[in-house]
Amino acid sequence: MGGFDLFQSLWLVLLVIGIPLGLVGSWWLQTKRTERLTAWAATTGWRFDGSDASLTRRWTGQPFGQGDARRATEVLRGHFQGIPATSFTYRWTTGSGKNRTTNVRHVVALDLPAYLPTVELTPDGLGAKLAKVVGGQDIQFESDDFNRAWRVESRDLAVAHAIVNPRLMERLLRGDATGECVRIEGTSILSWAYGATDTDTLARRLGVLVAIAHAIPRHVWMDHGYDPMTDQTTRGNS
Repeated sequence: MGGFDLFQSLWLVLLVIGIPLGLVGSWWLQTKRTERLTAWAATTGWRFDGSDASLTRRWTGQPFGQGDARRATEVLRGHFQGIPATSFTYRWTTGSGKNRTTNVRHVVALDLPAYLPTVELTPDGLGAKLAKVVGGQDIQFESDDFNRAWRVESRDLAVAHAIVNPRLMERLLRGDATGECVRIEGTSILSWAYGATDTDTLARRLGVLVAIAHAIPRHVWMDHGYDPMTDQTTRGNS
């Protein structure tokens, strides 16, 4: 009862000093959300970092590089299957005045050991089909099922074909990969989805990213200055 009285008193004080109820409610919900994410990080061995403006500038492909007021919040960092991983809520605004809209995506990313050419894989839905009508790229592969499900874009066709090999195509046709938007960009592989951070989907989405990272052939890594066999040998001797 005492806790309820304190909460009720807080609302009354905020009303008296003129803070709108909507702002108070948003603050309260965000406070409780931060507490839940901090607790989740503590139980999984990850770290809750709050916000990190550098993440808004780290990548150039979608959903980044558009709109204004870009923010990366609810930043979580840790490891997934031994690979450094990051999760965060990304927000940006488009339009102005009454047409101003806030866009929200949950981004998850894994660090890669070397810089690679950009390869993007997105669902081959209506938006992709419209983009292709006006000349958007869609690299074709041996699997008709894969071609119907995924749109693949890259300036380096050789790397795209090497990474999207038959084993990876089969893996990406499984249910846990359905609807994912994935991109290899620089020293990261990342995925983005509508909405704010959802820790319930984190393991599934990171699992898809790990599968793609593991499908990258050794010769592609070596062409870009990294030998995964040497790394495995080093780990075995450490």
